[in-house]
Amino acid sequence: MWVDSHCHLDFPELAADRDGLIGRAVAAGLRSMVTISTRVRRFDGIRAIAEAHDGIWCSVGTHPHNAHEELDVTAEELVALAEHPRVIAIGEAGLDFFYDKSPREAQEQGFRTHIAAARASGLPLVIHAREADATVTAILTEEMGKGAFKAVLHCFTGSRELAMAGVALGLYVSFSGIATYKSAANLRELAAELPADRILVETDAPYLAPGKFRGKTNEPSYVVETGRVIAEARGVAPEEMARQTTENFYRLFAKADPGRQLSA
Repeated sequence: MWVDSHCHLDFPELAADRDGLIGRAVAAGLRSMVTISTRVRRFDGIRAIAEAHDGIWCSVGTHPHNAHEELDVTAEELVALAEHPRVIAIGEAGLDFFYDKSPREAQEQGFRTHIAAARASGLPLVIHAREADATVTAILTEEMGKGAFKAVLHCFTGSRELAMAGVALGLYVSFSGIATYKSAANLRELAAELPADRILVETDAPYLAPGKFRGKTNEPSYVVETGRVIAEARGVAPEEMARQTTENFYRLFAKADPGRQLSA
C-alpha cells in the first residue's frame, strides 16, 4: 500500500470533490495521506479535514510564501497546536528564492522558528526548498548543531549536493510528480542513488500531476504513478517501492497510527 506524504486537501481544486478523491485513493491502494498546512491562521480547516477521516493526518505551519504574514507565530504556539492527535508534522516551512513572494529575511526567520518547533515537539519538519540550496544547507547544518530534529526535503527539485547534505544530517527526501517528467532525468538518477530508507513519495496535489496525468488536477491517487517511475529508476518492483516508502513514512512520521487507514 502507498502513502501520499504531502498534499493540500483544503485547496479549492480538491475541496469540491474530497470524498471522490478519497475513494479513488483507496481504490488505487493508498493507506494514508497528509494534508499540509500553509498558514497557521487557517489551521482549523486543515485539522477538521484530518479529524473527519481515518488515514488522513495533517501538519501545522506557514509556507515561505506567507512567512511575512505570520512572523508573530512562535515556536511555542506551533508546539501547542501540534499536540492535537491528528497533527504529525511541522510545516511546511523553508526558503523559496524562485518566487520570492515573502522577503528573504522573513522566510529565514520563519524557517528557524519552525525548526525550533520541530526540535521541541519531536515531530518532523516538512521543508520547502526552491532555488535556495546553499542557504538551506547552511541553516540546516547550523540548526542541527543546536540540537537534532527530524525533517524531510519535500517535492525535491534541488541539487545532488543538497540531497546528500540532507541525508548526512538524517533527513529524508521526497519525490513528487516532477520526477516523472522527461526533463527530470537528474531527479530519477538521484532517486536511484539515495539510500532506500530515506525516500518518500508525494503528490503536492493539486499541483504537479505526474507525466501520465499531466495537465489534470493532481490528486493523491496519482502518487502511485510517481512511485512506479521511481521504482523503475531504482530497478525494483512497484510493490517493493510501495512497501519501502510506506515503511519510511511511518518511521519518519512516527506519530501517525498505521492502524488508522483510509476508507471510502
